[in-house]
Amino acid sequence: MTQAPGPGPRTGEPVDVADSSVGELMSNVMKDLSTLVRQEVELAKAEVKAEAGKAAKGAGMLGGAGFAGYMVLLFLSIALWQGLANVMDAGWAALIVAVVWAIAGAVLYATGRREVGRINPKPERTVETLQQVPDALKGERP
Repeated sequence: MTQAPGPGPRTGEPVDVADSSVGELMSNVMKDLSTLVRQEVELAKAEVKAEAGKAAKGAGMLGGAGFAGYMVLLFLSIALWQGLANVMDAGWAALIVAVVWAIAGAVLYATGRREVGRINPKPERTVETLQQVPDALKGERP
């Protein structure tokens, strides 16, 4: 069977397809196009998986830091509440501690949201190579 037009295998020399039928040429083109599409899908999967791994790692770290911070701040909050209760009413002391916690929570939320916003879900390399497909089908080289 004669190969499709284009560079020969490993030589870069064009392959003569003068004796090839249109059916053979179309079969070769469809096979190459199918391979190209499969490779692009695999590339997209790999890129999305890498970005998902980054997101999971960041989320896990945020979760672990949040729990550790929760435990430390719980006990510090109780100590602060008790310390303030020595100089004022216990209810006011608790309110002051709660307001401090509200401010800390807002700062942590803003920081976590910014980190999650850095995730790039778009498979950049796949988009770039897919933009080259129409030119490649026309026989043009980038």
